[in-house]
Amino acid sequence: MAGATGVRVFVNLLCRSTSEASSKPLQFRCFGGKPSPMRPSAAAKAVANALEDVEVPTEGISRPLSEILRELGKKVPDSFVKSWVEDGQTIKYVPWHIINRILNLHAPEWSGEIRNIVYSADGKAVTVIYRVTLHGTDAEIYRESSGTASLDDTNYGDPVQKAEAMAFRRACARLGLGLHLYHEDL
Repeated sequence: MAGATGVRVFVNLLCRSTSEASSKPLQFRCFGGKPSPMRPSAAAKAVANALEDVEVPTEGISRPLSEILRELGKKVPDSFVKSWVEDGQTIKYVPWHIINRILNLHAPEWSGEIRNIVYSADGKAVTVIYRVTLHGTDAEIYRESSGTASLDDTNYGDPVQKAEAMAFRRACARLGLGLHLYHEDL
């Protein structure tokens, strides 16, 4: 609980310093503009001194890649799984925002990026290539996948967004997240 005590000290110092300096106007510096000389106020000095005493937890933020992959490989709870029917076949999936939250929980230092957007030659579909990268304490790994959506299908949003969400979910499945949905019938 030393960290909590340090935070309380920090807040008390900040409040005391702010009330003492409340007669002075606040000074701001615009990062895009021309730099101007600034003198540290009493409040700024108190904040800097208090921050030196605060213990910032760093354990558990990042873990070895094997632990992250083990967590992502677990079955996603059924309450998170959605489905839709296409051509008489029921397709199960986990919405992209749930996948995003699971990644934030188990691999907080993950990153994702759209690698490419390709429109079909006939102008009827769009394909998005997406990369998900997991950063562990010992290594990093990435997986890419694609998602395709029809440009005519505008029922639930933009076709590029649909293709991106599909590619994101598939790239995560290549890392084990929700992979069980692709082979439940086997």
